[in-house]
Amino acid sequence: MMNDFPFLKPFARLTALVDKPQEVGVTHHGQRRLIPILGGQVAGDGWEGRVLPGGADYQLIVTPRMAELDARYTIETDGGDYIYVHNRAIRVADPETTARLVRGESVDPSLIYFRCSPSFETASPSLKWISERLFIGTGIRRPESVELELFEVC
Repeated sequence: MMNDFPFLKPFARLTALVDKPQEVGVTHHGQRRLIPILGGQVAGDGWEGRVLPGGADYQLIVTPRMAELDARYTIETDGGDYIYVHNRAIRVADPETTARLVRGESVDPSLIYFRCSPSFETASPSLKWISERLFIGTGIRRPESVELELFEVC
């Protein structure tokens, strides 16, 4: 029996600036939307970087309460390394709060369950370890940005 329980270690805080949603509409899977990522900032323990423009968050509103999020984007660190991010998340709130978020309104973050599980890929020898770890995080959706607090599962 193992007695070494996992714990969370802060990894980074990230803010991604987002553009107006591209509304595909209601498909057979749910309400499909694409949210372009315009850029942003990231800061970790002893490092900083920027979220590069060109990524996107592929959203599916599967019920009036829940959205499945699938964001893909690139970070450039202050040291010039590139990190590919694939972040899967769920966002759950009562139907009215979810509708307000979809309309782009400001909503109290305490009313929303927003959790994510990002994975990272990089060619950087000094950062290779992030491709070999699990991460989880919490999120806040603002009208023009998404804020993430990410943790390494140790």
